[in-house]
Amino acid sequence: MKSRIPLAVAMATGAVAATVAVAVSAPATAQPTSPAASQAKAADSAKALVAQRPAYLHAGADDGFVQKPVISSAGMQYVPYERTYKGLDVRGGDFVVMTDSAGATKYTSVAQSAPITGLDVTPKLAADSATALARKQLVKTIADEGTRLVVVAEEGSAPKLAWETTVLGTGAEGPSRLTVDVDALTGTVLKTTEHVTDVAGTGTGWINGSVSINTTLSGSTYSLQDPTQTTLRCQDASTNTTFSGTDNVWGNGTGTNKETGCVDAFYVAQKQTAMLSAWLGRNGQNGSGGAWPIRVGLNDQNAYYDGTQIQIGKNTAGQWISSADVVGHELGHGIDDTTPGGISNGNTQEFVADTLGAATEWYANNANDAPDYQVGEEVNLVGSGPIRYMYNPSLAGDDNCYSSSTPSDEVHAAAGPGNHWFYLLAQGTGGNGQPASTTCNSTSITGVGIQNAIKIMYNAMLLKTSSSSYLKYRTWTLTAAKTLFPSDNCATFNTVKAAWTAVSVPAQTADPTCTAGGTTPPTTTPPTTTPPAGTCTGTNATDVTIPDKGVAVYSDIALPSCSKTLTTASIAVNIVHTYRGDLTVALVAPDGSAYSLKGSSSSDSADNVNTTYTANVSSEASAGTWRLKVQDVYTGDTGYINSWTLTL
Repeated sequence: MKSRIPLAVAMATGAVAATVAVAVSAPATAQPTSPAASQAKAADSAKALVAQRPAYLHAGADDGFVQKPVISSAGMQYVPYERTYKGLDVRGGDFVVMTDSAGATKYTSVAQSAPITGLDVTPKLAADSATALARKQLVKTIADEGTRLVVVAEEGSAPKLAWETTVLGTGAEGPSRLTVDVDALTGTVLKTTEHVTDVAGTGTGWINGSVSINTTLSGSTYSLQDPTQTTLRCQDASTNTTFSGTDNVWGNGTGTNKETGCVDAFYVAQKQTAMLSAWLGRNGQNGSGGAWPIRVGLNDQNAYYDGTQIQIGKNTAGQWISSADVVGHELGHGIDDTTPGGISNGNTQEFVADTLGAATEWYANNANDAPDYQVGEEVNLVGSGPIRYMYNPSLAGDDNCYSSSTPSDEVHAAAGPGNHWFYLLAQGTGGNGQPASTTCNSTSITGVGIQNAIKIMYNAMLLKTSSSSYLKYRTWTLTAAKTLFPSDNCATFNTVKAAWTAVSVPAQTADPTCTAGGTTPPTTTPPTTTPPAGTCTGTNATDVTIPDKGVAVYSDIALPSCSKTLTTASIAVNIVHTYRGDLTVALVAPDGSAYSLKGSSSSDSADNVNTTYTANVSSEASAGTWRLKVQDVYTGDTGYINSWTLTL
């Protein structure tokens, strides 16, 4: 006998919504008075900016620009652009212009790092030959989506003319939809982009229990199709047909039943849609009120998104894996795919999707699948429990801390540092009711909460370009935090920064700075840091902007009397700057005596100052305020004091 899940039904003529009560755990995000007007101003402002072809766009004489639809979030407008060269699409030429609601430009995120000049667009390799090479990249190919010329402008590489083909079939890791770029002159495969993104998980009808879902009624037949997001539907993967029936009652609570798997998946998808609206102001997973069909029945211990669908597989017990964090993760890939720059690169895509899966689980707040920061904890895919632990990635064998090898790690293993960062940002080291989490630098962090954390993550995604990486996500999330929380005296900004540093993602020259009390860069003294009495060392990690060829700026450390005779001071300096030869650096003692640490040099073009200096301070008294003095004496480059430590 089929178990019944009671649903309320709204009856009307034709295709109507069969009701679903969706619990909303947060009020809808406030929208601008006239969103259309704000978007129009942003589009016009961006168009005018692009027409001026500023140097940072790296625009060559043969470049063209295609403006994409404006995305609104938290009062800001994001205008994505694609680039063409001699009429061909440029892969890696994209950028995003961020404006406020009045159209004033606030930030521009650019993927391309140099202009394209002198590139011949006449191929030597035939299109058919390139297609054949693309098909060979799969173990089995069942179809291709055509071949066309593009320009590949990967960061750090010379631009190249390429034939681009998307092939469908099976790769070494399973189902594949692979875009292949083949050098149109030499036949070398330049890059491949896999659109099938996967994570193992589990979910059956008994996970979420008895739930309400929004269905569609047409005539006398109900279907698992969202009445508003009509492209969001749940189907049998063996036939690609949407589940339907005459009683609007779905599933039997058995994990091996496909319809029951669809109940969980459809419920999660609709909860995520509500979360996107209430927390992020986004209209559906694709940003324009749509999503993708979810198909339950993949004969594999897996689930994936490929740009056209979500496929849900099963665990070793044959139960369909439709849990909140798994379905939320796969739909998260789709969100990532339909924000500027497409699916995140630099092996960041899995951590990005994990953050959206976690936010979906927390928003749903279902007692049968209590929110946490494990991934697939309900799955038990092969009897080993969760597949990832955001608070301690090492529990699943992944790295807690970022290193230079992270971008080349297996894509799921590479999620470790990003997941760890997100947990620290949301929950802090103490966990706030969740497990405690250690850091890679032995610091303590107080979290900002899951809603603020995902808001920062999402608005960073709106600045994303095709050259995304962990290092760029640091810059984008800092920019997002500064934009979203302008009145909290940099508290949220500093938490984002501390969390990245805590997982060993280093400061970048492009990182924004934030000054407590306002946005004007300080030219005198930031808040001082005073260590406990009797200590002989102190650190100030408050950012201080260094004006380009401007007045000197200072960062202060107040020390009490030290219990030893002073001899040599150690001064560890971390300054982020695009041309360190511009800078002079000095230590100023409490009595005003200055000790030169670094002079300027017009030939020292390297980035950043990350050096420990020494100074003979034997004539000084320890007690008082010690100052790091920095001045930029040439034009053209910018930076900030990131931190410094004084040891007497």
